[in-house]
Amino acid sequence: MEWVDTDAAGIYHNTTVVRFAEAAEAALMREHGVPGYFPVAPRVRYEAEFEAPLLFGEAVETRVELIRLGRSSMTFAFEVWREASDGRPRRRAARGSYVTVHVPDKEAGGSAPWPAAWRTALAEGVYPEAVDRLR
Repeated sequence: MEWVDTDAAGIYHNTTVVRFAEAAEAALMREHGVPGYFPVAPRVRYEAEFEAPLLFGEAVETRVELIRLGRSSMTFAFEVWREASDGRPRRRAARGSYVTVHVPDKEAGGSAPWPAAWRTALAEGVYPEAVDRLR
């Protein structure tokens, strides 16, 4: 956790967990070979619960899981964990979920189905019941 992630008291800004989740999401997309995802996948919903403070200098772990792969949307769950240090135990600091939607044409707007290659690559990491079937 860097100083830029905190307020003047050294406690993290709530928006920091968004950046951590998106960094983990980027790693997930790289691992699954999904190029060009972020420019066409705006967030349309975000929900977070803050459970414990994170302080300047603390190490954190962020986990992101794709929990629903829809026709043109994806739902992710995330957790941000504070690692144990200075006598403080490892503890979950925040958790939540968010939804992205495939919008390949910003001018025209509106959603469109995810590319078939992306769906195939990402479906491997999602429980079968969480993958919507294309008609």
